[in-house]
Amino acid sequence: MGGNGIQSAFGAVQQAPEDPLFGLMAAYRKDEDSKKVDLGIGAYRDNNAKPWVLPVVKKADDRLRDDPNLNHEYLPIAGLADFTTASQKLVLGADSPAISEKRVVSLQTVSGTGAVHLGGLFLSKFYTPSNSESKAIHVSSPTWANHNQIFSNVNLPIKTYPYFSKETKGLDFDGMVKSLKSATEGSIILLHACAHNPTGVDPTRDQWKQISTIMKEKSLFPFFDCAYQGFASGSLNTDAWAIRYFVEQGFELVICQSYAKNFGLYGERAGAFHFVTSAGSHAKETTSRVGSQLAILQRSEISNPPAYGARIASLILNDKDLFAQWEEDLRTMSGRIKEMRKALRSKLEEKKTPGTWNHITDQIGMFSFTGLNEAQVQKLREQYHVYMTKNGRISMAGLNTNNVDYFADSVDAVVRETSK
Repeated sequence: MGGNGIQSAFGAVQQAPEDPLFGLMAAYRKDEDSKKVDLGIGAYRDNNAKPWVLPVVKKADDRLRDDPNLNHEYLPIAGLADFTTASQKLVLGADSPAISEKRVVSLQTVSGTGAVHLGGLFLSKFYTPSNSESKAIHVSSPTWANHNQIFSNVNLPIKTYPYFSKETKGLDFDGMVKSLKSATEGSIILLHACAHNPTGVDPTRDQWKQISTIMKEKSLFPFFDCAYQGFASGSLNTDAWAIRYFVEQGFELVICQSYAKNFGLYGERAGAFHFVTSAGSHAKETTSRVGSQLAILQRSEISNPPAYGARIASLILNDKDLFAQWEEDLRTMSGRIKEMRKALRSKLEEKKTPGTWNHITDQIGMFSFTGLNEAQVQKLREQYHVYMTKNGRISMAGLNTNNVDYFADSVDAVVRETSK
């Protein structure tokens, strides 16, 4: 088809909207203003707004390239075994009974996105709660935009639960609890393990315990997305607390793990998917059956995962000295972001910018939900060349000692102008 006026068989295909985040990045790159500020992309930047290759990653990379036995052969379908085994220990704890009792099955994935997709696809095909309405997955409002696209593509119905309070710019815990209590028994609940994207708002440990109690009473199925372990607080164990608590409570659950942020391996696409079953005589057989089906799904989609990023991560995860240096690198990244939160809040409060700004330091991780509305975001872009997503989310990693004053001045001016 094609020539002589013959219509394409794909004439009904509509032009899809541009991905808003990547469109924002393209607009930033085209902007020639010297003061432009990129607060859109979720990738760490150093104090000079440059990508930062973690020193420990450089070491591991050098060691890998000096290995005379390094090759480019296929990995197994489930991925690099040293990597998935170490990933289990990292997220569940090295002394986790779930690991020692062989209640966990893990596959290496194409970063966190691939893990979420594999988990969604598996549940879409094999999750069989007693009530068919339970097949829906409940995501926070708001959540990472890609969650909605991924689950739609695998035909999982999507529902939302309240999460962010526009009034307090913190957690709408009462709304969340009410929604969980009214969810159909057996429903799937997507939970951000730490550093919630896009809000930066996390439940406290007491709140996590209450969430766990409600979910157990309603037989709700936890689906954890863990993209920021170690990057949020600077402590790998602190950031994994919620997941480990739910496993201790006996939940059967899944975990999606990304190494993009905490290793800075954005383009290497290193991640893992874990299925954890509950304790009991069925456990070994359950993980065997589930693992066999996950392998078939993985084989049909990517055959086997990419090797290089997983090799770097595995080397660090399995070497005591490299692991210790990685922890130091994590403290460097999380520490700089915390300093930028403090600086931004103090500058806005010094200026007496209308509104309250304590949420800037109350929130955690890569992102902050500023509370700026779409019109204010547009003004910041058009008048001050500051780029952020239209919902007012900023990547704290885009701020540094060279631009935080300019950003605070810009926000102050726009908020005053639009609050008259």
